[in-house]
Amino acid sequence: MINLSSTYLWGQPWFFLLILPWVFLAYYVYFKQPKTKSSLAISSLKSFKNWRGRGRVLFVQINKGLLLASLLFLIVALARPQKADAKLKRNVEGLDIVIVLDISDSMLIEDMKPFNRLESAKETLARFISQRSSDRIGVVIFAGEAFTLVPPTLDYQLILDRVSKITTAARARIKDGTAIGVAMASGAARLKDSQAKSRVMIFMTDGENNSGTIDPETGLEIAKGYGIKIYSIGIGRSGPTQIPIYTEDMFGNKVKRYQPFDSTVNDELLNQMATVTGGKYYRASKEDSLAGIFKDINSLETTKIEDSKFVRYEEYYQLFAWVGFCFFLITQSLSLTWLRVGP
Repeated sequence: MINLSSTYLWGQPWFFLLILPWVFLAYYVYFKQPKTKSSLAISSLKSFKNWRGRGRVLFVQINKGLLLASLLFLIVALARPQKADAKLKRNVEGLDIVIVLDISDSMLIEDMKPFNRLESAKETLARFISQRSSDRIGVVIFAGEAFTLVPPTLDYQLILDRVSKITTAARARIKDGTAIGVAMASGAARLKDSQAKSRVMIFMTDGENNSGTIDPETGLEIAKGYGIKIYSIGIGRSGPTQIPIYTEDMFGNKVKRYQPFDSTVNDELLNQMATVTGGKYYRASKEDSLAGIFKDINSLETTKIEDSKFVRYEEYYQLFAWVGFCFFLITQSLSLTWLRVGP
């Protein structure tokens, strides 16, 4: 990846110190230079009033200004104005990451901020995705079956848009359940053709395997065979809890009620998934703990970037030198011809 940038600078800025004597010279020329006075006796100045400020006297002052301008341009030329074109070559070794997210109805349990397990996961994923810079990211969602929501891509805005619209299995009208083996195999399929040196799967679930045509052991072997590192995350507290159920009353209004639910996270399986593939297992059972987990993953799986910087300078002093020289020639030509003073 190559980045280009242009800046304007001065090669020898210390020559601007010459502006100080230039200011004193300008002050002397216009205000302190002795003026030769001559007199002519006339009876009235009335006829000369309309000619005040005209004639060669005005051009003499302009000629002095051109001389001062020529010196100023020469000072700028000595300071060497330049344009620096910097070319930054970045050798990026990006990662390929697939996020596998459980969207079973139990993700609606309200024991994680800001509202429930699913919304907490979506919010944390959005922050994690925003922190990546050169990694391809894909998203797989699963319940009783698995679907690829976004294949690995660098279009982070597309990923963020899709993640924000994730809903539960019931609302998406897909089979409910927790098919961990199928989800692992689907995530591995997204990474099998990856050319990246590091392949990472972030697996998030709040349950244990209870459906699907592929068992977790087979899914794990598939992921391991493709050299995929799994960071597994168990979401929510295990034990008796309540799951919200949404229905409509006779007037079409949405009504929320709760029914008892036994939440169980298979810590042993999730830990095995991480250990076998060289990843790490995390337990997100406290409010806001997902943010800390993804911060840890972000620090473990960083992108290697090597910078090589090349700078090309383009000089502009010639332009100022030529203008200053031309002004000087004009002033000398006028002084020796039309504005000449003397016999």
